[in-house]
Amino acid sequence: MLEINFEPRLYQETILESCLKDNTLIVLPTGRGKTKVGILTIIKRLNNYSKTKALFLTPTKPLANQIYEEIKNSTNIENISLFTGAIPPKKRKELWETSRIIVSTPQCIENDLLNKAIDLKQVSTLIIDEVHRAVQDYSYTFIGKEYHKTSMHERIIGLTASPGSNLKKIEEICKNTYAKEIEVRTDNDPDVKPYVQKLEMKKFIINLPEEFKEIKNFLKNSFDSKLLKIREVGVINLPSKPSKTDLLNAQAKLQGELARGSKDYTVFRSISLIAEAIKVSHAIDMLETQGNNSLNKYLDTIFNNSEKRQTKAMKNLLIDLNIKSAYVLSKKLKEKKVKHPKQIKLKEIIQETVKRNPKSKIIIFNTYRDLISELEIDLNELEGINARLFIGQAKKKGVRLLQKEQIEILNKFKEGEYNCLVSSSIGEEGLDIPKVDLVIFYEPTPSAIRHIQRVGRTARTDKGEVIILITKNTKDEAYYWAAFHKEKKMYSSLIEIRKKLRTQKQPTLKEFSNEKTSLVYVDSREGNSGILKKLHDIGVDIKLKSLVTADFIISDRIGIERKTTKDFVNSLIDKRIFSQIKDLRENFEKPLIIIEGEEDIYSIRNIHPNAIKGMLAAITISYGIPIINTKNQKETAELIRVIALREQKPNIKEIGLRLEKKPTSTKDQQEFIIESLPSIGPVTAKNILKKLKSIDKIFSATQEELTSIDGVGEKRAQEIKRIIKEIYEE
Repeated sequence: MLEINFEPRLYQETILESCLKDNTLIVLPTGRGKTKVGILTIIKRLNNYSKTKALFLTPTKPLANQIYEEIKNSTNIENISLFTGAIPPKKRKELWETSRIIVSTPQCIENDLLNKAIDLKQVSTLIIDEVHRAVQDYSYTFIGKEYHKTSMHERIIGLTASPGSNLKKIEEICKNTYAKEIEVRTDNDPDVKPYVQKLEMKKFIINLPEEFKEIKNFLKNSFDSKLLKIREVGVINLPSKPSKTDLLNAQAKLQGELARGSKDYTVFRSISLIAEAIKVSHAIDMLETQGNNSLNKYLDTIFNNSEKRQTKAMKNLLIDLNIKSAYVLSKKLKEKKVKHPKQIKLKEIIQETVKRNPKSKIIIFNTYRDLISELEIDLNELEGINARLFIGQAKKKGVRLLQKEQIEILNKFKEGEYNCLVSSSIGEEGLDIPKVDLVIFYEPTPSAIRHIQRVGRTARTDKGEVIILITKNTKDEAYYWAAFHKEKKMYSSLIEIRKKLRTQKQPTLKEFSNEKTSLVYVDSREGNSGILKKLHDIGVDIKLKSLVTADFIISDRIGIERKTTKDFVNSLIDKRIFSQIKDLRENFEKPLIIIEGEEDIYSIRNIHPNAIKGMLAAITISYGIPIINTKNQKETAELIRVIALREQKPNIKEIGLRLEKKPTSTKDQQEFIIESLPSIGPVTAKNILKKLKSIDKIFSATQEELTSIDGVGEKRAQEIKRIIKEIYEE
């Protein structure tokens, strides 16, 4: 008998009741034991279905390690396995067969499913941690669909502190996880309240110094001049006070026009002006919310690296007197070592906190790595503070932390070696960071998800404090209130969706078929492109192989090379394309190149259009390799499937002769002529010839005779007679 060795809280037990009845989305504040509810569900389900196993998915390796340890420490189960990218696929396949519980990152499971190394049939519980990620093409979506198709004892439990405030996004999460129930708790709910520690929240409003305002005025003048010019060009409408999102959306819309072939100079001009405005807007944000040093570093990249990036937008910024003036003043402030008043206030708060309690543990959240590094240095100058930056493993500005280093830092924070973490967003999601007394937002976040996650770092086992630093009359204020309203909207959206779910008619039969209609060999290097999931979703049986030639092999005759528009142009520049088309031609009787994407192929890189046209002509004429354009991965997958169906099941539908070479035999010529008649395909053409025997008799047949032939019908017969009798006019 499988057992737990912890005492569940009341609200965990009430939520468990829903989990045992149906697929459930659980929304609980950070630190309230969502993982424990998942463990309770797993134990109950494994005891009820003794020959099954459970799968616990979580987004990152540190989280997977943490949950793996929590399950081991919370249950009497021995055969628990941890799957991460560090474990070879062959070993994962072996562990899958012998494990009762598997804790894994979703990418591992997705790859193993595509490679048919594992089967979800015997999984009785699927726990999806940080389920707010289960949208669009994230691995959770694919795994949820596969599990719903195949599991004999389906139960999906989604865990999150916040699914966001967008109603459509929450509905998408529920759809992708097949949720039939939503369990929401806040710290004010009666079954949660007894377990809630006191949380004090404060906000400090910071005034921008006069020296900063002077720089801001120059930047604002520059920004306004860009907007004025955009409006004068008149290609696109912008709000009176456009946000950075408004500018990015406008830029994307105009780039879409270029992709569709527009060569209008005003479109190019508007895109360049918007690019300038975005850069100036970012400079203003740096100054207002981060400080002069951050602004100065950003302006340095514009002025000192201009030779490497001679775009029109960069050239215009270099000669903009407002930008030049802002840069000069910024350098002077840097020389004087003038800091943003937030930095001064931050040091005061931390000094007071440590003075009150020398054992205090503090987390500071900030968005930008440049300032995170600067704050780490500043804070370590304070007596009694041992600060450490806590960032992700993606290398930015030459700085990163590998997952092993992240885990080590958290352990040292727990043990008290570090008493202050200066963290990027990596510290927000999921990680069970040890007891924290104070959380500081260096700047507010507009995201309800991130706001809730940050606040949830403290007041878990003891009272806690949250402080938010806000620069007056800046983006900080807008972000603070945006998160506030989004959080309120989130709970009302959840209640609305819960009502819908409870009134929906529940399906009794599964609507999916596991039948595979065609087989395609795919080069293993395509594994991260996303097209494997698209092929899998439309019923293609995929075999991943390390292919020497081609990205997809349909048969001995057909090999396909797939390139995005950007990759195609890049392959011309680095000359990869020449060896690839040569190999295709030599290895396949019917080679094919697919160019995927809606971008304008002639404007992707600074390469003369004639060079691209010449290469396209060489591929199709000299090498005899057809080129087909597709808009996106979905269209590419559907095209590959159709080709595979025709090649592997050639009798499914006959190919119209008019699409082939000119017919040579009498039979082919007769079919070719009849297929030229209105709405007549190859099958109907043969039916007509079999019935009336000759072209002459067909042309002289009455409308009634034609109507009686299978596949013709009255309307087609009428149109055929009209075409035959109509006088030809030059």
